[in-house]
Amino acid sequence: MERVRTACQQASRDTDSVHVVAVSKTRSADEVRAAHGAGMEHFGENYLQDALPKIRSLQDIRAQWHFIGRVQANKTRDIAAHFDWVHTVDRLKIATRLNAHRQSSSLPLNVLVQVNVDADADKGGVTSDAELDVLVQGIEALPNLALRGLMTILAADTDPTTGFQALQAQFARLAAHRGSHWNALSMGMSNDFETAIACGATHVRIGTAIFGPRQTG
Repeated sequence: MERVRTACQQASRDTDSVHVVAVSKTRSADEVRAAHGAGMEHFGENYLQDALPKIRSLQDIRAQWHFIGRVQANKTRDIAAHFDWVHTVDRLKIATRLNAHRQSSSLPLNVLVQVNVDADADKGGVTSDAELDVLVQGIEALPNLALRGLMTILAADTDPTTGFQALQAQFARLAAHRGSHWNALSMGMSNDFETAIACGATHVRIGTAIFGPRQTG
């Protein structure tokens, strides 16, 4: 959090404008509880089968759950029921299914459109302005979803400043036609989140810098 505060100061931004999403994939419920006790409120999960037992066992803590992995069509029911945010919507089919499975009695599900700014074939996300515009307009017509902004995952060889500025430019272009709800820009991880903050990130997804290296073997 001190690194986040420093990055915000250097970018002349309010610290409260940046939310740290603690990436808790593969971490235990006890580790999540400890991170919550240290001040974390937002937690990111990639794998539904790993996330659901943790979410159910941690219902006593005040937390926001973010799905940050690739969304499979057969997982949309549980994602819509148990998460507060989905960062990785890149197809209208997925958005439509999330909308159908989100209970109308619940708050709308916050969603972000994933943009593949470096056209990396190994990850999801829309790759053209036209594709992005069509998807944004389609999501905005779905009553149980709240479209909040954009998200990206950079390829390992992409310059962070170049990649993040490209996403911020798309975010600003679309903001010209939207209201105050268009306010979320998810980019940056443990090794580049300070650069992301300088480029306007509102949500940085940090795992290793909070929980330490994942255990292997």
